[in-house]
Amino acid sequence: MIATPPSRRRFLASAGAASAAALLSGCVTSTSSPSAKGASGGPVTLQSNLSSPQAKAAMQKLVDAFDKRGGAKASLNTVASETFRTQLPTYLTSANPPDVLTWYPGSVADSYAKQNLLLDVSDLWTGGDLATYSDAQKKLCTDSAGKQVFVPASYYWWGVFYRKSHFAKWGVEEPRTWDEFLDLCDKLKAKKVAPIGLGAGNGTTWVASSWFDYLDIRINGAQYHRDLLAGKHRFDDPEVRRVFDRWSEALPYFDPNGTALAFQDATTALLQGRTGMMLIGTFFADAAPEDALDDIDFFRFPIIDPKVPAAEEGPTDGYFASARTRRKNEVKELMRYMATVEAQETYLKGSSGTAIPVNPKAKDSGTPLVKKGRALIENASDITQFFNRDSSDALQPSADTALTHFLSKPKDVGSILTTWQRDAQKIWNQ
Repeated sequence: MIATPPSRRRFLASAGAASAAALLSGCVTSTSSPSAKGASGGPVTLQSNLSSPQAKAAMQKLVDAFDKRGGAKASLNTVASETFRTQLPTYLTSANPPDVLTWYPGSVADSYAKQNLLLDVSDLWTGGDLATYSDAQKKLCTDSAGKQVFVPASYYWWGVFYRKSHFAKWGVEEPRTWDEFLDLCDKLKAKKVAPIGLGAGNGTTWVASSWFDYLDIRINGAQYHRDLLAGKHRFDDPEVRRVFDRWSEALPYFDPNGTALAFQDATTALLQGRTGMMLIGTFFADAAPEDALDDIDFFRFPIIDPKVPAAEEGPTDGYFASARTRRKNEVKELMRYMATVEAQETYLKGSSGTAIPVNPKAKDSGTPLVKKGRALIENASDITQFFNRDSSDALQPSADTALTHFLSKPKDVGSILTTWQRDAQKIWNQ
């Protein structure tokens, strides 16, 4: 961990209170030689993991807007999100890597910065739009050596999403506590509806980590969770076992296809009423028909222990650049643009509009859903990011393996946690 993620007030102080075939090597060929200023001909290559049709189209509009300004040009290469995640180390260590990449700040960026793979963009933070960003955002984008290596663009929230018309038809209401949540699950199951969709299959296994994250911060608190992911606690500790004991109470209500469907397909099942609700980030809306957005609502992950302050997951998205880029000047021009009001509003208007811009002067979509999401984050006792964002990309596969094993064989939880700790320790020892 490079820094404790900000409290909700510091985080939002000036944050407005992202979201073709893959080139698996991530290489972009350039025949020009870099000049003394670190620039070469050709457009800046932007490698993006925002691969749902709506988000991809929004990113293209963003690149088109940048190109129309004159000066440096950019070209977009979109890669399926899971392929992007597994190939990211290859992209960054390539002899000729993509120039700029979409990804995450915090610990996950710091793990690459420690390998000298990320471009130092500290100078961008001394003026222009970035100088108006909150100290909390700047801290989140700073590596352990004190350099800024990231430009944030938007943040979003996680919640338990559902269709308002379905809840009305089924005669059920949003729960507040864990007991009320289990009671809701009983009612939906009685109506022959799979209560809980998951979407942790077919390339999006990482979605299961949201359940681990939320149960841990509801039971043990946000600071314990961050310390656990930093290796200061063990996955086979009694506190972690308590997380799985609670999860076991909800397992009978999960969609049996939960580990077979990607979150995009799980979204379809939710919208069609085959499942009742789903714990997911707002990015799922990019996989939903536009005419369904007004019918989507969410509730906060239920309170389990009222003595534990209610933290929320509020991940930040944005951009970092390869330290090996041959176009440093042009790269910084693009990243400076990504921090502007124009850029962030252009993306939001082209996407589902459920993310919240980081630039304090940029306007969000203003929909009731976004207003409710912003209030969720603003009123949270603390903000966490997500499993790999609060640990590292290297640790995520250990969670994927452990959690899918638990979902299929929950009685193996003891050996699962022992193995998880062993695998995690190997990562922490590197």
